[in-house]
Amino acid sequence: MTVRRVVPNLVVDDLERTRDAYVETLGLTEVMNHGWIVTLADADRRHQISLMTTDLTAPVDPDVSVEVDDVDAAHAAAVAAGLRIVHSLRDEEWGVRRFFFEDPAGNVVNVLGHRS
Repeated sequence: MTVRRVVPNLVVDDLERTRDAYVETLGLTEVMNHGWIVTLADADRRHQISLMTTDLTAPVDPDVSVEVDDVDAAHAAAVAAGLRIVHSLRDEEWGVRRFFFEDPAGNVVNVLGHRS
């Protein structure tokens, strides 16, 4: 399994206003907007940050998203490690397969992969 990117997720009250602050101050560009989550990136898309009001389909909001090339392998590894799965493995309607686990410090990690 290979990690493709790691994106911090910030929970915000006003998505548009917060997005505008990052765009105007840092020159980031909106690369994804689902209405409840917006992802911003630099020109090379190497550095990204997501802003969300609340996760639309999960019981908790993730602190960080980690995109991997094999979500099922990551899920099996998380289960084998005894980590608490807080959002079960599933295919989401917007084209990702994902699950959330809670790390030993209580951080919620969204592990995802884009479906082909």
